[in-house]
Amino acid sequence: MAEVKKDFFRDTWVRYLGYANEVGESFRSVVPARVVRASYSVAFAYVLADTGHKGWEMVKKDGRPRMVVVETSDALLWQTLASVIIPGFTINRICAVSNSLLTKHAKKIPPNARNWVTVAIGLASIPVIVHPIDAGVTVLMDMTYRKWVKS
Repeated sequence: MAEVKKDFFRDTWVRYLGYANEVGESFRSVVPARVVRASYSVAFAYVLADTGHKGWEMVKKDGRPRMVVVETSDALLWQTLASVIIPGFTINRICAVSNSLLTKHAKKIPPNARNWVTVAIGLASIPVIVHPIDAGVTVLMDMTYRKWVKS
């Protein structure tokens, strides 16, 4: 049985750097906007690092410019969707809805406490959304980009 090579950017703790913006989104109600923007910078740095790594691996494996562009584009699209856009939007909405519901239905909870409950809900949601989003983006990429470009 062939040994499957572990992907440093997707199969180790490093994968969680791509979710820095979700942490930022979770804290949006209690930190300045620049902190949330900085969390997106960390996530995009991770996306670009994995993209560069995948491109370099293809240079070493095949070297043909078309194959390098296809592999690099695949990584950039997958990571942008799976690490930044979809989970960032998801956590943003989870926190917004949580805060709205708490404001509407838990009027006895002080606003500062409501904000921290919203942060806790956002943070608790991150581990729940990671694998379904990764798997969903993989299916989406397999049905679209990879089908159109790699076949």
